Amino acid sequence: MDEQKTTQTEQETPAGDNDKGVQPQAGTIVDNANAAAERLEAANLKQEELLNRQENMFAKQLLAGTAEAGSLPPVKKKLTDIEVADAVMRGELNPLEKDGFI
Repeated sequence: MDEQKTTQTEQETPAGDNDKGVQPQAGTIVDNANAAAERLEAANLKQEELLNRQENMFAKQLLAGTAEAGSLPPVKKKLTDIEVADAVMRGELNPLEKDGFI
């Protein structure tokens, strides 16, 4: 019977439990924080590298003349009276917009 009592008490107490309660391992929290900080530093270095590459790419586009800043907006075609009337009838154009009524 003594064997049954000892096995029951061993099953009831969780592993690592004592009179002070379950103590967290202090080293694991610090180690996890250090590992996370190292990952952040590595990500920041990679981001810096990507930003440098992007700046170089934009500079090359500007020098080559393919940047968006050098392009002209498309020229608006002046509509004829018939085209304006058709657009108003379709509801694509509001004739009172310039006057500020609608």
